[in-house]
Amino acid sequence: MPLSDLVNTFGQDLLRRHGRRVHKVAIHAGFSCPNRDGAKGRGGCSFCNNVSFSPSAKALPDVATQIESGRRVIRKRTGAERYLAYFQAYTNTYGDVAHLAALYRAALAEPDVVGLSVGTRPDCVPEAVLDLLCALRDQGHEVWLELGLQSTFDATLHRVNRGHGFADYRHAVRAARGRGLPVCTHLIVGLPGEGRDAALTSLERVLALGTDGLKLHPLHVVRHTLLAKEWRAGGYRPLAMEDYVSIACDLIERTPAEVSFHRVTGTASRDILLAPDWCAKKWAVLNGIEAELRRRGTAQGGRAGRQIAA
Repeated sequence: MPLSDLVNTFGQDLLRRHGRRVHKVAIHAGFSCPNRDGAKGRGGCSFCNNVSFSPSAKALPDVATQIESGRRVIRKRTGAERYLAYFQAYTNTYGDVAHLAALYRAALAEPDVVGLSVGTRPDCVPEAVLDLLCALRDQGHEVWLELGLQSTFDATLHRVNRGHGFADYRHAVRAARGRGLPVCTHLIVGLPGEGRDAALTSLERVLALGTDGLKLHPLHVVRHTLLAKEWRAGGYRPLAMEDYVSIACDLIERTPAEVSFHRVTGTASRDILLAPDWCAKKWAVLNGIEAELRRRGTAQGGRAGRQIAA
């Protein structure tokens, strides 16, 4: 039994709606982040490896070239025929709106690109950006706003130096969904000081506000980060794989079936990963989640119920 029989995966959701396989193709458009350039802070989040991202914008291929490179790999691996241009690296709404429009439209000009997925921070979604995304949506493109929330606890967000609070997310998600723009919310499991209860509370708060998609990530320690220093000093202990699998299944069970999971785990490449080593083993984690759901005799939405107030 594949995981998609137990979880409403985004891939299957796209297949149902488009009638063919649609896959995200990642784009690095050369954006920075207000938590790196001094607008909100410097150094970025404690878990963010600046070295691991692509080089400066001057060295980046243009959007069309990146899409072509990505589609060659994806087509061979998955057989996808259509694509969502996924503006992924850093904060992809952090710039002049005219510049954003040119980049987004360059991606949508590709004949097999059916839409956009734009990753950003909750504090970087001004009205002008929402106007732009909705205008593209109204032209018949599928457009998703991906908000990197990570936790609903302000103390945790401060500890990992996010530079925003839960109130920023609340404002952004209400503004986007109020315009009919679908939102995918990113949550990290295993942040410093957080365990199962915190993960469940964050999910409840997000669901109470409303979200159309979710991404779950285990926190991993990578080189050249403040988190790596904390880990080496014994101040942070990563989750064991079985603990992550168990918490992820708890979250999946409590998520209504209509919410699509864009991801239920995340990985890091071995050349930068310090801990835990299982974060380099995507399929082992996915298989573990599927096996645990089957062992419980449950699936997404199996324990979805009344949520706490946001």
